[in-house]
Amino acid sequence: MSRSDNGSNRLDDAARAGWLYYVAGNTQEEIASKLGVSRQSAQRLVSLAMSEGLVKVRLDHPIANCQSLANELKSRFALDLADVAPSDPGSSSTTIGVAQAASTEIEKWLRSEKPITMAIGTGRTLKAAVEQLPRMDCSRHKVVSLTGNVAPDGSAAYYNVIFNIADALKARSFPMPLPVLASTREERDLLHEQPMIRSTLKLAAEADVTFLGIGDLGNEAPLFVDGFISDTELKALQRAGAVGEIVGWAFDETGKMIDGITNDRVASAPIPSREKSLVVAAAMGERKVPGILAALRRRIINGLITDERTAEALLA
Repeated sequence: MSRSDNGSNRLDDAARAGWLYYVAGNTQEEIASKLGVSRQSAQRLVSLAMSEGLVKVRLDHPIANCQSLANELKSRFALDLADVAPSDPGSSSTTIGVAQAASTEIEKWLRSEKPITMAIGTGRTLKAAVEQLPRMDCSRHKVVSLTGNVAPDGSAAYYNVIFNIADALKARSFPMPLPVLASTREERDLLHEQPMIRSTLKLAAEADVTFLGIGDLGNEAPLFVDGFISDTELKALQRAGAVGEIVGWAFDETGKMIDGITNDRVASAPIPSREKSLVVAAAMGERKVPGILAALRRRIINGLITDERTAEALLA
């Protein structure tokens, strides 16, 4: 028999082995018995079927589309991290899938043996993610809030998550004992000059990883609904082209920070460097697409955890 005949017969055997393994679901021992070869030969034939391209694998599961979308987001926007959770077909507002994915990523960082500094923002999705964290001893880590935790009426800001995370972890936590927005720019500057605040701002700037939310600036903007800005200020931001905000910092569709208006009074820490650390936004929903897209374009963030519907809208 010629060499080419041998090669053809071997590919035939590989195809049979591949079919038996990937389609019929046979074990390698069963394949060996049916083809009359040793188990080792059966294993080599299955490998040959794959290496020769005789087997085309298609993962028929919703998570496959999520992985494809995540890879495309990562490539399109030069992200260091992209994670896409399945969308709930019965709801466009539930944060469950994205919150779980964010919680998993946060936990992964907190389980690091190497001490890290984690900066944390605010928002409904992030709060839901933190509430799912298991109890852990993270005494080697530091967790610092990027934003003030005082609401306009003097109460604790509801979606500020630094206290939730402090409850779940045995980690040193550093809240930002400030209002989210100061009354004036001068008041904000004066507050930032206090030694305790200066040290917290410095710690935030040194964060190894940051998790935050992205708020929209439509008519139901969280900053407005929660009483941090007035209707007049919201309309002024909209006229200035603002489409989103991160820990109070408002930006336009290109990701450029808005001059003046409320940004002059934001008491939050600047968003940590994306060149030196990972800054991950956990955000989803149709109203947030313009803000998320702007943050991606300007590279305000270099990591994104979102859902299928939002990912598809961003890529469209």
